[in-house]
Amino acid sequence: MQLPEIQQIGPLEIEAESFRIIEAEIGATDFTPEEFAVVRRCIHATGDFSFADNMRFSSTAIKAGLAAIRAGKNILVDVNMAFAGISKGLLEKFGGRVICRISDPATVARAKTENMTRSEAAIEQARQDNIGIAAVGNAPTALLKTMQLADKGIFKPDLIIGVPVGFVNAAESKEILAGKKHPFITALGRKGGTPVAVAAVNALLRLA
Repeated sequence: MQLPEIQQIGPLEIEAESFRIIEAEIGATDFTPEEFAVVRRCIHATGDFSFADNMRFSSTAIKAGLAAIRAGKNILVDVNMAFAGISKGLLEKFGGRVICRISDPATVARAKTENMTRSEAAIEQARQDNIGIAAVGNAPTALLKTMQLADKGIFKPDLIIGVPVGFVNAAESKEILAGKKHPFITALGRKGGTPVAVAAVNALLRLA
């Protein structure tokens, strides 16, 4: 069997070449240039071109996300893996922080006391933390709680990025988000995950 030929390419050129390949394979799209920058980075993070078909943006999503970042607001994520993946150096230039409450003792205690998941309790715990972007990639319960609190007007992120992955309420929660008037970015269906949420946030940070 003939082995594939390996490209000889410098480390600083790998991302640019990856983006070129993605753009060439996708061709023309209906996304705005800013929306496509998000989609492209999500494809880059996953190797999955289906995100070009299933990603959805509200009309004000990009504007709202960039304004929140530039205003120095914080970014809330649902799991520590997302906390680790977001480019904090870019965010800190604007004065914001990445916040994840999933492992806080107060979150754990609240989840037990109020009979909710830790993901739900973490959203409750963080709603007073000057959140500009709420990014959920793992837990549908966190996305549902975010929307519930936003609908009540007691949690007001400027942008909700909802891309949880899975088989139980993942697709359903994202379909609900796609019907909201609140600024959102989502990926319809079962696909998604923390790498997608991180990629979307990092794309916005670079656009900002």
